[in-house]
Amino acid sequence: MGPIRPAYPPIERKMPAFDPRALQRLLDGDQAEIRDRVKQLITQPEFRYYDGTDIEGYRDQVLKWVRQIADAGIGRIGLPRSLGGEENPAKFIAAAETLAFHDFSLVIKLGVQYGLFGGSIQLLGTEYQHKKYLADCASAKLMGCFAMTEIGHGSNVQALETAATYEKATDTFVINSPTYSAGKTFIGNAGRDGRIATVFAQLEVNRQHHGVHAFLVPIRDENGKTLSGIRIEDNDVKLGLNGVDNGQIWFDHVRIPRSEMLNRFANVTDRGNYVSDILSPSTRFFTMIGTLVGGRISVAAGSNNVCKSALTIAIRYAARRRQFGGAPLAALSHPLETLLLDYPTHQRRLLPPLATVFAVDFALKHLIQQLGSRASTRSFETKAAAIKAFATWNANRTIQTCRECCGGEGYIAANRLAALKADTDICTTFEGDNTVLMQLVAKNLLTGLKEKIKGMKSGQVTRFFFEHKINAVFKQNPLFRRTRSDEFLLDSEFHLTMMRFREWTVLIACAEEFRELATSKDVYTAFTTMQRELLELAYAYVERVVLEKFVEAISMIDELPLKKTLTRVCRLFALWQLETNRAWYLENGVLSGAKSRAITRLVDQLCREVREEAVALVDSFGIPDSCLAAPIALE
Repeated sequence: MGPIRPAYPPIERKMPAFDPRALQRLLDGDQAEIRDRVKQLITQPEFRYYDGTDIEGYRDQVLKWVRQIADAGIGRIGLPRSLGGEENPAKFIAAAETLAFHDFSLVIKLGVQYGLFGGSIQLLGTEYQHKKYLADCASAKLMGCFAMTEIGHGSNVQALETAATYEKATDTFVINSPTYSAGKTFIGNAGRDGRIATVFAQLEVNRQHHGVHAFLVPIRDENGKTLSGIRIEDNDVKLGLNGVDNGQIWFDHVRIPRSEMLNRFANVTDRGNYVSDILSPSTRFFTMIGTLVGGRISVAAGSNNVCKSALTIAIRYAARRRQFGGAPLAALSHPLETLLLDYPTHQRRLLPPLATVFAVDFALKHLIQQLGSRASTRSFETKAAAIKAFATWNANRTIQTCRECCGGEGYIAANRLAALKADTDICTTFEGDNTVLMQLVAKNLLTGLKEKIKGMKSGQVTRFFFEHKINAVFKQNPLFRRTRSDEFLLDSEFHLTMMRFREWTVLIACAEEFRELATSKDVYTAFTTMQRELLELAYAYVERVVLEKFVEAISMIDELPLKKTLTRVCRLFALWQLETNRAWYLENGVLSGAKSRAITRLVDQLCREVREEAVALVDSFGIPDSCLAAPIALE
C-alpha cells in the first residue's frame, strides 16, 4: 500500500475588490519578461527540489542548477556590452530575486559567482581583467570566490590582516596570511568549486602601506586540485544554505603577477610606483567598497521574496485550516470550527508582516532604479544599508511567525518553512552585519546634518536648532496630540509627519549628545558610547524611508480598485509601525493615551479588512506551485 496523500480542505477564497493579476503586473514592473523567463526555467522537472540529506549531493545539484542558469544566459545580463552582455543590474537583480522563490542556496551561489566574484572584477577591475575573466565567469566555466571576511576581522574590513606585498625584482605581489586569524572565512565557492578568488589584502609597496586593495589569486587548478601555498578548509554543515560550499582560505607567500591587481581606482606601475587619482586612503577604500553595494540590495530583495513564500504558505493554510468552535450546523451535532484566518490574533500575527513585505518591495524598487545612476553616493548607500537590515530582520521574524502559525505542519520539512527559515537566517549578518550597518546609517545621517550646518554662522546654527524646538512644541500641541478621528489617523500625511518628527527629533538629540561627548572623548569613544541612540536613529530613518516609497508608489497607480487595496495595506503598515513605537511617541508627548488606543483599534480594524483580500494578495506574488511546493499551501 502506497503512502496516503494528504487531502486538505479547499482554500477559502473571497472575491477581492481588485484584480490580483493587475497587482502582479505592478510588482513585476519593468522586469516582467525576465521574471517570467526565470519562472519557466525553475519550474522544469530538472529543478525539482533536492530532498536528500547528503551534503555533497546537495552541492552537486546546486552546481548543476548554476550551470543550467548560465546556459540560459542569465549570467550575461550584467556583463559589459563590449563582451556581449546587457550591462543591466536591475534586470539581473530581478532574475536573482525571482530565483529566491526556488532554492536559496542556488540564489547565494549565483550571488557569489556573479554578484561578488564577477561583480568585483567588473566594478574594481579594468579592461584587461574584464576580457580575461568575465566571459568564463558568466558561463560558469570559471567558478570564483570573494575572499574579504577574515576569522579575526569581519565587519572591520579596513583592519584586514592578509598582506599583499609588491616585490619589484619579480614584478609580483606576494599574498600572505601572517596569522591564523588572517584566514579568509565563510567564503562561498571556496570549499569545493572555486578556482580563483578576489582577495582583499593590505597593500605594501616600497615599504609604504596603502590600505586594502583587491587581487585575483588562483586557488585551484582546472582539475580542482588545491595549488601550492594555498590551504583550504571546508566550513562543513551550517544552519542552512548547505548547497553552498563555504570554506576558509590561508595564503603562504603566494605570488601573483602585477597585472592581477584589480586596478580601477589604484595601480602599481611597471616601475613599481603606487598611483591613484583618489588621494585620500579612506576615500579610496570607501569608493572601492561602495561599488559593491548592489550585493546588499540583492540580499534584501531575495530575503523579501522568501518572506513572500512563507506568507503565502501560512495565509493559504490559515484560509483552509479550522480549529475550535463556531456556529453549529443544523445537520451536525458538533459546531463548525472557525478558520484560523478569522481569528483576530492570527490576523494580527500575519497581516502586518504581509503589509511590510509590500512596503519593502516598493522601497527596493526605488533603490534598484537608482542603482545605475546614483547622484548622491552617501545617500544611496545609506538607504541601501538601512533597507537591507530592515528587510532581512523582517524576513527572519516573519518566517518564524509563519512557522508558528502553521503549528506542527509548519515544522514538517515538506512544507518548506524549516528550509526558508534556516536559509535566510544568515542574511542578517552577511553583506554587512545588520547592527553594524544600522550604526553606519546613523553615522551617515549625523555627517549629513553636520554638512548641512557647516557653512552656517553661530547665530544661524542657534536659529536652526531653535526652529526645531518650535517644531517639536507644535507636534506636542493638544490638537495634534489628541485628534483621533479615523479620517485623521488614516491619512498618510499624518503617518509621514509622525515618522519624520521621530526621525528628526532623534537625529537632533544624537547630534547634541555627540557634540557634548566629543568635548571630553575621542570620536570613536563618543560613537561607541552612543550605540543605543544611533540604532534608534537608524530605525526611525528606515521606517520613514520605507513608508515614503510605499506612499509614492501608490500615488502613481491609476487603477482605482488596486489603489484602494494597496492604500489599505499601506495604512496597516504605517499604523503598525506607529503602534510598535508608541512608547517613544508617548514619552515625547506626541501621542495621548487615548490617541494611542485609537491607533491600536484601527490596526485591528485594518487587519479585519485586509483579511478579506489576504489570499488574493499573496496570489499576486505569482509564485509557481512547483516552487511553493508546500502541500498545506497547494490547491
